[in-house]
Amino acid sequence: MNKSLEPLKYKGLLKEIKERIRSAQYQALRAVNKELISLYWDIGKMIIKRQQGETWGKSVIEELANDLQIEFPGIRGFSASNLWRMREFYRSYNKNKKLAPLVREIAWTHNIVIMELCKDNLEREFYIRMTRKMGWTKNVLLHQIENKTYEKTITNQTNFDATVSDAIRSQAKLAVKDEYLFDFLDLGEEHSERQLEQAVLAKIEGFLKELGGIFTFVGSQYRLEIGDKEYFIDLLLYHRHLKCLVAIELKVGEFLPEYIGKMQFYLAALDDLVRLKDENPYCLFPAGTTEKRVAVCQAD
Repeated sequence: MNKSLEPLKYKGLLKEIKERIRSAQYQALRAVNKELISLYWDIGKMIIKRQQGETWGKSVIEELANDLQIEFPGIRGFSASNLWRMREFYRSYNKNKKLAPLVREIAWTHNIVIMELCKDNLEREFYIRMTRKMGWTKNVLLHQIENKTYEKTITNQTNFDATVSDAIRSQAKLAVKDEYLFDFLDLGEEHSERQLEQAVLAKIEGFLKELGGIFTFVGSQYRLEIGDKEYFIDLLLYHRHLKCLVAIELKVGEFLPEYIGKMQFYLAALDDLVRLKDENPYCLFPAGTTEKRVAVCQAD
């Protein structure tokens, strides 16, 4: 065998295996995404059926959201606003035999965008099919809708093959990869940070003592609902002496400047939505770090 051919053969084998791995990843994402969309579909269906002939209103949905979040802490998707979306999702598509199976081919965030911004079924079908085909991210999808791509296409003013890059088109998994998906599996994208959080929670008493013994534990994956979006703070504590909330973000690795901006957002939200009148407003400071780099910011 000609030894000069060996590197080429190896590269061919490596390429083939990598393509197979990516294909398996995509198929796995598609399968889980279909199950998640089916779950949301069923929840929407159950809510609508229960509301028929009943006087259930907004308060019941909020109560349901609270109970689900207690039962499944840290899994986003069960906010009151998202439950209303599930209801609207089922109501919008349950009688449409063409679109009902198609909505399971794209991620929940993509479905929300299309459902809320496209009221015509033909337009919805167009963006669902193109998202699946081109692997659009949520931001790309929003840009296409804002750019009136559907209208331009039906009047032959746009050519997708010419305007969509190979880089986007080849990443079909982006059409189903979604933050809701990873939380649904309890496999957040920052999986190692979730492990760190679980380790801290397993020894929360000792952890609080190490912080000086003047903190009380409020919650983990503390949910904030701002507008129609959900956000989760890794750990929320209360400083008894300073009478203030303390938000903790767990990060594995070196501290990055952008963490400060994220914490400022969380603290402002805590100040507006959670802080009591006799508690102190927030300010921001970096705390000491451990071997695992725990970034702490305080509302005091």
